[in-house]
Amino acid sequence: MKPSSQSLSIIFGNLPEKDQFMLFEFAEFLKSRAPEPVSKITEPLGIERPEKESVVAAIKRLKKNYPMILQKELLNETSEFMMQHMMQGKSAVDVIDDLEVLFESKFKATLVKHSD
Repeated sequence: MKPSSQSLSIIFGNLPEKDQFMLFEFAEFLKSRAPEPVSKITEPLGIERPEKESVVAAIKRLKKNYPMILQKELLNETSEFMMQHMMQGKSAVDVIDDLEVLFESKFKATLVKHSD
C-alpha cells in the first residue's frame, strides 16, 4: 500500500490520543532528519531593511531574503551575533550590519558551491 496523507489521516484519527501524540512526535523526528529542500530561487529577493528593526526581525527578514541558504549553515553564526547583542550589549544596528555581511557571504559561497 502506497502511503498517502489521506490514509495517514485515517490511521491518526483511529488512534487513542496518547498514540496520536506519539505518531506526531515520530513524524516530527523524521522531518528533522530529512534533507532541507533546495530553493529554486537563486538571487536574494531584495527585501528592504526597515529603518528600525530588532535583531530577531532582521534574522527573519534575511532568512526570507536568502531562501537559497540552508538554515543549518547559519545557526552557529546567527546565535553568536544574537548573544553579542543580548549578553555583551552590542547595538542592534551593529549586529544587523554583521548579519547582513554574514548572509551575503553565505550567499556568495552558495553560488561558488553550485557553480562547481
